[in-house]
Amino acid sequence: MTRLTVHHRTRYRFRRPVALGPHRLMIRPRDGHDLRVVSSSLTLTPTAQVRWAYDVFGNSIATATPLGPADVLEVDSRLVIDRFPDPEPSREITDAARTYPFRYDPDDFTDLGALREPQYPDPNGRFAAWTSDFIGARPTPTLALLADLNAGISSWVFYQSRDQEGTQSPLETLDRGWGSCRDLAVLMAEAARNLGLGARIVSGYFGGPIFGFSPGSTHAWVEIFVPGPGWIAYDPTNRTIGDGALIPVARARSIHQVVPVAGTFTGVSSDFLGLDVTVDVTAAPT
Repeated sequence: MTRLTVHHRTRYRFRRPVALGPHRLMIRPRDGHDLRVVSSSLTLTPTAQVRWAYDVFGNSIATATPLGPADVLEVDSRLVIDRFPDPEPSREITDAARTYPFRYDPDDFTDLGALREPQYPDPNGRFAAWTSDFIGARPTPTLALLADLNAGISSWVFYQSRDQEGTQSPLETLDRGWGSCRDLAVLMAEAARNLGLGARIVSGYFGGPIFGFSPGSTHAWVEIFVPGPGWIAYDPTNRTIGDGALIPVARARSIHQVVPVAGTFTGVSSDFLGLDVTVDVTAAPT
């Protein structure tokens, strides 16, 4: 078990006071066997009315409605969490799923639903062909296939931080040869779905000195459902498997459903001056 402090601050700056609409915040993880929230605090400037709810995936959602106009909107989240990462998530894979292709049992097949379905157009089958090239033989070891795919993405695409909103489609990322962590996560999820596997997008935090990486940052990766161990984390940005260096906050079908902070303001585009995001992940005393 590792106890961590996560301090996440998002700050929007405007040229003049503007009317701020409700903002959707995905900044608090769900408690589970792999992560326990010891304490959490949320401070908003200007003062806002906050309402908590669960979305369809069971994520904790805070809807913050600022109580007045402002030229700065700041969302300040502080978490203390205990992490219990699984050092060997693949050890319990069922015999029937050890080689690909395999069939999910009827309940899993039904419940995975849209998480098995490709989300992006592929009119000429280019993306499906690219994904199929990772299958060396039929049958082939399932975990080796997924490991090759996870590593192969960073061979095709280099990581480049991107501040602009939105996410590239998988074909755009392949054609451009670069992408942010969210672009690579979408690419990995779409490839897994083209293989008929259930995949979901995860947003949260990466690194921090406790894991040997500094500074901490917001991050996106993928979880793929494998019978036995269940959801296994794959991070194509860093070529890692398992969640040892990851702090999951939200999980969903699509990347736009796990944006940490999203909202609106009333004004003209020139009113918006910029956005600053800082994340600090540090070891905390137990």
